[in-house]
Amino acid sequence: MAKDAQPEFIESTAGQVAAELARRGVAPDQRVTITIEPDEPDDWLSKARKFARAKVAAEGWSDADIDRIIKEERKAVQPQNG
Repeated sequence: MAKDAQPEFIESTAGQVAAELARRGVAPDQRVTITIEPDEPDDWLSKARKFARAKVAAEGWSDADIDRIIKEERKAVQPQNG
């Protein structure tokens, strides 16, 4: 990857990964990183969110407050264009 190239995130199914990479012109021998996210609602991330949400709500924060903070933090870590 060139120094100025940015990582690209693709959401796909396992069965479509090779086709999607080929469609984007990724060479078969180019290294890629794949993250597998669990589908079950009982995964560790859901458990962590449930645990944290109860603690935050106990401090008097609303779902809207939590969602706003998440949105602000996501924006803060996004690469700036230009």
